[in-house]
Amino acid sequence: MIKKVSVIGAGTMGNGIAQVFAMNDYEVKLVDLSQPALDKALATITKNADRMIAKGTISENVKQQLLRNLSTHTALEVCADADLVVEAATENVDIKLQLFRQLHSICKPETILASNTSSISITRIAAATGRADKVIGMHFMNPVPLMKLVEIIRGYATSDEVMKHISDTSRKLSKIPVEANDYPGFVANRILMPMINEAICTLHEGVAGVSEIDTVMKLGMAHPMGPLQLADFIGLDVCLAILKVLHDGFGNPKYAPCPLLVNMVTAGYLGAKSGEGFYKYTPGEKDLVVSDRFKARG
Repeated sequence: MIKKVSVIGAGTMGNGIAQVFAMNDYEVKLVDLSQPALDKALATITKNADRMIAKGTISENVKQQLLRNLSTHTALEVCADADLVVEAATENVDIKLQLFRQLHSICKPETILASNTSSISITRIAAATGRADKVIGMHFMNPVPLMKLVEIIRGYATSDEVMKHISDTSRKLSKIPVEANDYPGFVANRILMPMINEAICTLHEGVAGVSEIDTVMKLGMAHPMGPLQLADFIGLDVCLAILKVLHDGFGNPKYAPCPLLVNMVTAGYLGAKSGEGFYKYTPGEKDLVVSDRFKARG
């Protein structure tokens, strides 16, 4: 039975995953090398809980339970007693492989090791451990406290028992698990990223402007957010990394990243987290404002 959970990485996904587990009465250790990142994560989690209280989604008692269940740490060794470890570190294969090697040596033999990766092979990650049957993909969607889907990815050696444990655990978090096999991009990003990339190509080729492209997809296809705004929200660097995984994994030119995306990431325009991507993001500004770089395109 899973009772103790360690979450590796205190970024947007990591703090959201930690929050959801802690709200559902799991004992959670949030681990990151950076103490400032952990402090920021705790502040974000507290703010999110206060927002949920204001909306009537949770009570003050649930918030206090959440904070009691959650602790922050800078040493990976605290994962030694975990029943489940969920890795939510940077989407970099070398970093993930090194983490999973360390986790295998630190954790109990029966501990399940899960990755929140959005595109990197679970089979490859599992091969870095001595417990490939207990390694699985547990891909949450952003923002984690609100989004219902968890993509459960079976590596080549992942056992049926571990698949069942993680599916059952996802349901206990009030999430809906959907199982997928281990191929580049899994289901979500294999479909989503080519759409985002095509939207960027449409902009790059001058077919239409930023707001026009997003408006077509919102009003014409009933998407809640346009693909360019969504790319900004995900992070253009993350989009580029996933497209590279798809392109390398399948060897198909249809997954080749648009040159505009490559240039924007190279220049440091990463979307909301950097303050500018296809749109500009100013603190306190509620209305979307197209980046000056694209206004001339209409």
